[in-house]
Order: sequence, then structure tokens, then C-alpha cells
Amino acid sequence: MMIFIENRAHRAHMGIMKVSDLRGILNYVPSYREKVFVIALDGAVLAGDNISNLILDIGVLWSLRIRTVLVHGAGQQIKDLSAQTATPISSYDGIGITDSGTLSLALTAANRLTHEIMEGLTSVDIRCIYPNAIISHPVGIIDGIDQLNTGKVERVDEDLLRRVLAEDIVPVIPPLGFDGAGRTFRVNSDAVALAVARALRAVKLIFVTANDKLTRKGEVIQHMSVDEAEAYQKGCPDEIPPELRSKVTHGIAACREGIDRVHIVNGKIDEALLSEVFLNEGIGTMIYANQYQSIRGAMKKDIQSIQNLIKRAVQSQEILPRTRAMILQQLNDYYVFEVDRNVLGCVALHPDADSRSAEIACLYVSPTHENQGIGRRLLAYVEKVARENEIATLFALSTQTFAFFEQKGGFSPASPDILPPKRRDQWEKSGRNSRILLKDLRSQPATIPV
Repeated sequence: MMIFIENRAHRAHMGIMKVSDLRGILNYVPSYREKVFVIALDGAVLAGDNISNLILDIGVLWSLRIRTVLVHGAGQQIKDLSAQTATPISSYDGIGITDSGTLSLALTAANRLTHEIMEGLTSVDIRCIYPNAIISHPVGIIDGIDQLNTGKVERVDEDLLRRVLAEDIVPVIPPLGFDGAGRTFRVNSDAVALAVARALRAVKLIFVTANDKLTRKGEVIQHMSVDEAEAYQKGCPDEIPPELRSKVTHGIAACREGIDRVHIVNGKIDEALLSEVFLNEGIGTMIYANQYQSIRGAMKKDIQSIQNLIKRAVQSQEILPRTRAMILQQLNDYYVFEVDRNVLGCVALHPDADSRSAEIACLYVSPTHENQGIGRRLLAYVEKVARENEIATLFALSTQTFAFFEQKGGFSPASPDILPPKRRDQWEKSGRNSRILLKDLRSQPATIPV
């Protein structure tokens, strides 16, 4: 396989993303800039026809100053070499036994593939390197059977990788590891990707596969929490394609170990990588860590903190003033984001039982913690509460932050007619001319925090 870069202007058809989506990308860039993405490329994807476009998509991430690390598998290439040379293989995925013949094929396939990936990156002016960053040791004997040359990651040379990334160089890491004696071991590429993501404290681990997204009872799963993923793995094991079982297992482990987002995306689809990263709904399956651990219901002791927090927004007429009595009266509607016992954000969800709707109000984050995804996290949390309480629609009234609701929350402009009668009357009498925004929870996907 030889990687080459085609001119996208000459494609016969448009991909998933549109030119207008470029505006949406800008909403994510501040959150991702200088953050680490670990992208794990399956050998089957690298053997396909879309590899040149994948390289271009990786180039886009790199150009946006997203620190990208590539880890690749070589299972398909090992199979192909086995067929070409009539060499039997003991296993191809880095999990089973690796005999000497299989190790030889793995070395040939992995090194060749690493070189080809680097050729592709270099052709789009991206500097890259194959760092010797995976220190491994033998798996040893399992159930009485010697796994021979199969290894597992002992540690990742984090300092080396960070120095490389600091120089705007993309590391390309094959499914191989070395021990202190200089011996080479074949290592499962998903395990390598997890170890690298953990060491670098990556914000995303992206598995690019040759499979479509996960399904449950025939329905596509766009996203699930790590708890939901564990339940899915235990309850629906037969629904997970064999090629994705390792991705789900390592994805769950990643979320448990501090990586916020794990994505499983079909790399055979053009522009799938960028669409998954930058479009709110994505096109693959996302497993996310518990992003709500710092959010709780407000208590009486928080009232003063909430008032102090929103003081600046009240002064700038972004938020209406709220007395202690007003907050106390609706205290069960308020939620706060807390770090080290300091309230840094707040939001309120005011339900209207008669209309099965609810208003999102008093959404605010301390200026000291802006652009960290806290606002979106609070928005997603109250939306989750609303869905759990079978609320059909959410609405918000805003004079200055309507763009946030539209771009980050999936809200759309609406007329005053959608407001409950009492709330419409208040809106008309206020004279603020707030824009009205609406989200139908019955037809729109849930907001997922960045």
C-alpha cells in the first residue's frame, strides 16, 4: 500500500461535512487547542481506499494546534503477509500467542505501515517521527500456556512524547514494544493507544475502525456514559462485532482512568474523523466519562454564593437579579458546579407541569473558568434531568447568550407563542426583548458536554 494525497476539489461527491460546518468547528477549537488527541488507526482502515483522506483530516487537526498522536494496528497486514508468504500465524491481533514466525511478520508489517503513514504525513508538510516510547514486558504464561513474544505495555515514555509534541511533530507508534534487554514484543494496538492516552492525559481517544457504529436492538448508539457502556458490554455482548469488542473494553477503561471522551468511528467513511470531532451529533459512537461529578443540587448555604457569582452578569443585564427569597422559593430548581467547595457555575431548571415544558435560566460560569466546557456541562446536566422527568420541550430567554444556546445546546429561535401563558406575560412586561429559544427533546439529540 502506498499512501497518496488526492485533491479534494476533484471528488465526485461531497462528504459528510459542509462548508457551513466550518463555523461550528470554531466553537470547539478553543477547547481543543494544545490538548492531546490519541488516534488509533486499525490496520484494516489503513489498507482501505480512504486512507489519503484520513491523513488530510489528521492534518486539519494538526493545523488547529491539536496535539495529535497516532497509534496504528497491523492485523490486516499480518494476515495479508501470511497469505503471501504461506507463513502460518499464531494470532494476528496482539492478544493471543505470538510465535517467532508471527513476530517476524508483525515486524515487517508494522514497520512498513509506520513508514507509509509517515510518508503520507510528510506529503502534507507534517513532521512526524517513530519514537521508541513503548516499554513492554512479556505477557508470560496464562492458563499454563506461554504467550511467547506477546507483550503488554509496562510504561510509556511520557517525557519523550511530550518533547516531540512540543516541537509540532506527530508521533507515529506501531503495535510493538521493547524491554530493557532490547527484545521486541508484539502488543495489542488498542492497549498501546490506551496507555499513551493515559500517560499524556489525552482529552480524546479515537478508535478509527473499518466498522460502523455500535447498535442496541438494531438501533444505532450515538453516545453512552461509561456506566451505560459497561452495562451494554455485559448485557448485549452478542451485539458487539468481534472487531469492536477490544475497542469497547479499552474505551471503558480509558473513561475510568481519566480520559473524558472515547470515540469509535468508521474510517472508511470520508470525513468521518472530522465529523465525529466537530459536529455536535457526531457520526460514530462516543463513550464519555462522568462529567457531572462536580454538579449537585443547590442548598441553602449556596444562595449567597449564587448571588455573588451572577453579580457581574446582573450588572451587565445578562441575567435578571434574584433576591435570596426568590432563589430560596425555587431552590430545588437550582444546580451548582463546585470545585474544592467553591461554586464556579450555576443553572436553574424551572418546570411548567401544565405544558410539559421547562425553562433553563440563570446559566452562568465564573469568568475565571470560562472556555472550559463548564457551561455546556451544566446545560447538558439539566437537559438530562428534564429528559428523566419526561419534559418534552426546553426553552430559554436570553439577551446576550442566545448564540451559546444555539451553537452548543441545539436550541432554535422561537416565537413568544411557545411560552407558557404566565411566562409570556412576564416576558412582555419585562421590556427586555429577550430572544426566545426552544429545544424539542422528543426529536433532538441530547447535548453532550465537550
